[in-house]
Amino acid sequence: MSKRRPYIRSMDGWWKKNPYFVEYVVHESTALFVLAYALILLAGLVRLGQGEAAWNAWLECMKSVPALVVHLILLVSVVYHTYTWFHLMPVTLPTIRVCGRELKAGEIVKGGLVASVVASIVVFASIRGLLS
Repeated sequence: MSKRRPYIRSMDGWWKKNPYFVEYVVHESTALFVLAYALILLAGLVRLGQGEAAWNAWLECMKSVPALVVHLILLVSVVYHTYTWFHLMPVTLPTIRVCGRELKAGEIVKGGLVASVVASIVVFASIRGLLS
């Protein structure tokens, strides 16, 4: 009597076969860039707590060409992460009603993106006002 081997489906690259899963994996992997930027800011806070000399050294390090390139890469990744995050909002939120009317998915996405841009401008303007 021959024994049949069970079928074992390969899991290699399963997510590459469906564009939805590719976008999901890319979105989730950009969270690592958000983490990297948070760690850079945390390092700045630690340096600030260590005194003026440490803070100034950290600032000089942030002005170097490699640091600027890293920040550009992080900026692009965080903007993409934010964009895809707001595109997921209509799927994950319960039904939102304003004045008795149900908001459409596009309105939720646009509202989130506009709120993100406005908040970024306010933060940027307040920082520039404090530093100038």
